Amino acid sequence: MHNEGYEGRYSFPRSRMKMLLLENVHPVAIQHFRDEGYDVSTLKGALDEDALIEAIQGVHVLGIRSKTNVTRKVLDAADKLMAIGAFCIGTNQIDLKAASEKGVAVFNAPYSNTRSVVEMVMGLTVILTRNIYDKSIQMHTGKWDKSATGAHEVRNKTLGIIGYGAIGSQLSVLAEAFGMRVIYYDVAEKLTMGNAKRYRTMDAVLAEADVLSLHVDGRAENKNIFGKAQFAKMKDGALFINLSRGHIVDIEALAEAVRTKKIYGAAVDVFPEEPRTNDDPFESPLMGLPNVILTPHIGGSTEEAQEAIGEFASERLLNFISRGDTTFSVNMPNVQLSEVEGRHRFLHIHQNVPGVMAAINNIIAKYNLNILAQHLKTNEQLGYVIVDVDRGYSREALDELKAVTGTLKFRSLV
Repeated sequence: MHNEGYEGRYSFPRSRMKMLLLENVHPVAIQHFRDEGYDVSTLKGALDEDALIEAIQGVHVLGIRSKTNVTRKVLDAADKLMAIGAFCIGTNQIDLKAASEKGVAVFNAPYSNTRSVVEMVMGLTVILTRNIYDKSIQMHTGKWDKSATGAHEVRNKTLGIIGYGAIGSQLSVLAEAFGMRVIYYDVAEKLTMGNAKRYRTMDAVLAEADVLSLHVDGRAENKNIFGKAQFAKMKDGALFINLSRGHIVDIEALAEAVRTKKIYGAAVDVFPEEPRTNDDPFESPLMGLPNVILTPHIGGSTEEAQEAIGEFASERLLNFISRGDTTFSVNMPNVQLSEVEGRHRFLHIHQNVPGVMAAINNIIAKYNLNILAQHLKTNEQLGYVIVDVDRGYSREALDELKAVTGTLKFRSLV
């Protein structure tokens, strides 16, 4: 079934297109949307499922960060939703399968906070290696400990990276600039940066790493991929850093590894259960342990990163709304499109089943529309057709296009 928000002979008036942005999305994104004439509402915190179902009624574009879960139930209740913008790296908080089944495009900002995360990892590496954190705490209690015992340079130490994507590869480059030897493991073949060396198993990296940093994605199958067995395979006295996803590490196992001094120090920025707002309490088995730095999911929380995320994600959403461009969408077939100038464009999102393209072209021929440009891109679930014609289409033509078997969403742009 097509969504009513896509109906109409002409493009939907911008002032009537509602956008809801949650979780303190950066002001630059809000301003971009308002400058283009869209109706924008904002909320500071995340919403639970019931509250989101209520808030999403009549909303065409939803903007979230990492705390708001967009479930199938939410998507079923969304009566106008066209697109979701995740103003962060991950999209595991969104049911992508359900979004695809509804023809809702999902965008994120996969690279915008990369530098901020990498700099934090390197800073934490130096702080842990020098035992600066514990010495700072002692200073605050009046204890002066100038001993060099247990303090080391990072130069000539081995950094092991698990997950060599955008963050892992850039970390690799920065670590080498510090004079570190870099080894990594990734399930996929990746372009190796600098002098880093790819190992074929995670265990091989664990056996050699003086510092281990995790940078894997948030897919469900990665839950607790790092636990007691993995800590046992690490070098005695190694350092452990996780700024990726909270559910990938067995926190109890990490706490035990620190207590037994198998792990000399750790820095953790993400947790299996995190407070929904800044006013909610935080609890963890890692609290109070020596040489363990805990931070409140701030790896990408710099002003530079948040502004870059706001710029990138809002641009993706605006390009999709204004011209149907799906570049960088995580669930839609990616199609890069030009502006709609001197032509009439319609966008047709459908189930990837046989016969849809033929049906669309038969309707175009029936109403004697001259095609200026036509694009078809598919993935396993969806087909996306974009057609530019030389003149406006009749109401009857629009109705027939929307009635094509398998249609999920239809929208016309003028």
